Amino acid sequence: MKTHGKSGEVIALPVRGLPFLVEPGLVVALTPPALDRERFTTVEGVEEAANGYRIALAGIEDLNASEGVVGCYLLAREDDLELGPLDVAWDDLIDRAVIDGRYGRLGVIKEVIETPANDVWSIEGPYGTVLLPVIEQVVQAIPEEGPIQVVVLDGLIDAKPGDAPRPAGEV
Repeated sequence: MKTHGKSGEVIALPVRGLPFLVEPGLVVALTPPALDRERFTTVEGVEEAANGYRIALAGIEDLNASEGVVGCYLLAREDDLELGPLDVAWDDLIDRAVIDGRYGRLGVIKEVIETPANDVWSIEGPYGTVLLPVIEQVVQAIPEEGPIQVVVLDGLIDAKPGDAPRPAGEV
C-alpha cells in the first residue's frame, strides 16, 4: 500500500494472481502488525483508481496515519469474503485443461493476462494460442479440479467447430 492524499486514504493492489475482494464493511488485519496502531480495522470505502484501488480504513484519518500502513498487506478471513464463480488464484489455473462444447479440447492455460476490463487466459493447444476473456458469458464456473468448461464466443477461433488443425507433420 502507499499513501493517497492528506485524508488517510491508501492505494492498494491485489497480490499478483489473486482477485481484488476488498469492499466496505470488510474487517481486515494490517500485517505486519505494529505497536503504535490497531492490528484490525474496517474498510470504510473503496474506489477504483488509475493506479490501483483507493481505500479508506477506519482509524487511518490523516497522512501521518496512512504513512504508518505503507507496505502493509490487508488480510481477511476467508469466510468474510464473497467469492464469485471466477475468483481463483492464477497459480491454480496454469496447466488446467479447457474444453468448449463446440470446438472440443482447446488446450491448457499457459498464462493469465491482466487487463483493465477482465483477465484473459492464453490457452495453448490444437488451435494454436487462443486468447479467451474470463467473463461469465465464456466461463460460468471454475471447478476445483478437472477440465474447465467454456463457451467460446464467435470469432475467437479461426476454425470451424470440430475442425481442429492437425499437428505439424500429420496428414
